[in-house]
Amino acid sequence: MTSPVWHPYAHLKTQRPAPKVIGGEGPRFTLEGGETLLDATCSWWCMIHGYAHPRLVAAIREQAGELCHVMLGGLTHEPADRLARELTRITPEGLNHVFYSDSGSVGMEVAMKMAVQYHQLRGRPGKHRLLSLMKAYHGDTAGCMAVCDPEEGMHSLFAGYLPRHHFAPAPTAPFDAEPEAVQADLAALRAVLERHHEEIAALLMEPLLQAAGGLNMTSPHYLKGARELCDEFDVLLVFDEVATGFGRTGRMFAADHADVTPDIMVLSKGLTGGYLGHAATLASDRVHDTFVGDSPEHAFMHGPTFMGNPLACRVALESLAVFEEEGYLDKIAALNRVLRETLLDDAALAAQPSVADVRVLGATAVIEARDGAALAGVGDWAREQGVWLRPIGRWLYTMPAYITSEADMRRITDTMKGWFRRA
Repeated sequence: MTSPVWHPYAHLKTQRPAPKVIGGEGPRFTLEGGETLLDATCSWWCMIHGYAHPRLVAAIREQAGELCHVMLGGLTHEPADRLARELTRITPEGLNHVFYSDSGSVGMEVAMKMAVQYHQLRGRPGKHRLLSLMKAYHGDTAGCMAVCDPEEGMHSLFAGYLPRHHFAPAPTAPFDAEPEAVQADLAALRAVLERHHEEIAALLMEPLLQAAGGLNMTSPHYLKGARELCDEFDVLLVFDEVATGFGRTGRMFAADHADVTPDIMVLSKGLTGGYLGHAATLASDRVHDTFVGDSPEHAFMHGPTFMGNPLACRVALESLAVFEEEGYLDKIAALNRVLRETLLDDAALAAQPSVADVRVLGATAVIEARDGAALAGVGDWAREQGVWLRPIGRWLYTMPAYITSEADMRRITDTMKGWFRRA
């Protein structure tokens, strides 16, 4: 019987029936019929603790017996208050205010509205456009689509529907680039700001790792330079750490590599360990305090129904506790060593004619093919090896759960390499 579920990013004419998942444990999930697959993507990068983690499951059950949901409009509850305190503790210094929502895309919508209203309240209504980077991906809602890469992104069909914003070239200097090598990227960013800063409210960026736009890995020096340019041109700096937050780049947050504090930071995915949808948009005192005033316009007019959901807040608290108590940054460093050894240091892989580049950062690795056609069939082939891989365009990547063992990590990288060597 055909399922009535309409699947994401699927071509309805050619899609095949989706395998049905009936459970999971650790870094693996189990399909109907008993087949077990090692998840190399931890379900779009959010299941950082793997499946059926006993502490996270217990936290949800315990909270469900106390309070499943209550509106955050005019009310509060202990999990929301505690989580906000924890997030302001672990994020870069100065991000002292937390606005909840229910997904990364909505969290970014909140950030964009917050930035525009901030300038409105300061008497700068002309600063109502946003500046994003090429190769960017910030989500699939309308506001987010408008700040995704307009050329190589997936939303060109909606160009006539979307508001127009500004874009700067994607940074090209790699993660380990010296400061001098980043100057050309910063000069390109400065040129856009010089021309358009009078109408730009905020610069949005995925710091260090532009994820769905091609896993572009960039330098901490670019973040430092961007911070200085935003201050110079009276533009807010917004970090989209939906994908990079909670250890993915090797530090708790990508911002930590550069020791900079954005004006606004958006978190989701790993926030709850992937167990429930939730997001948090954090703001600095400067942004927050601008909303303190007497006019009706000082109220921030946004309020998702499920913002601050008690179940999501409670499991997020447990996720963070597990992360810190079980030394996850050390686990991520161990995964990084395996990724570097098996992929980055493999000269034979880099020499494959269909391979354009190999990149590793934290618990993320990608083999970039020269053409997307080179990856046709890789998902089916990987499944035969017991691994779940889902490429993006011409990028074959892994973002594993942090509890993945060294043996399983090597199995994933062997599968990735094996695809290019199978001929």
